[in-house]
Amino acid sequence: MLIFICFAVEIKAQLPAVTLKDITGKTVTTDTLSNNGKPFIISFFATWCKPCNRELTAISEVYDEWQEETGVKVIAVSIDQAQNINKVKPLVDGNGWEYEVLLDPNSDFKRALGIQMIPYVLIVDGKGNIVYKHNGYTEGAEAELIEKVRELIK
Repeated sequence: MLIFICFAVEIKAQLPAVTLKDITGKTVTTDTLSNNGKPFIISFFATWCKPCNRELTAISEVYDEWQEETGVKVIAVSIDQAQNINKVKPLVDGNGWEYEVLLDPNSDFKRALGIQMIPYVLIVDGKGNIVYKHNGYTEGAEAELIEKVRELIK
């Protein structure tokens, strides 16, 4: 029994396999998301979610520096339902967000991760393990995100 417990502690959560489409219509399976061995951030948002949009805009303002320093990538996952999906690309383009954007209109990926509310952010290490989760957004919270990424690449 003790061996099992020790072994179980070592297991880190991996991304579940959910099939989504990206903003261009290409099919993506979520368990294959990666960043060439570097950490990446997954941010769940919706066009109607003001805190989500503030968070993604705040990250966008420092994204170039983050990428240069750490190589981190942001993947934004819209949970807008099918009737609102056509609002996602104009929002992304209008804000100049240079993220990979995935569409989760049935909230399958969100539900598979047990996420209840947005904004919700995950950090995934270079091996595909979910190493950090954060719910909600307050101004300046993006600084904590980049600190976690810096810890991972040390």
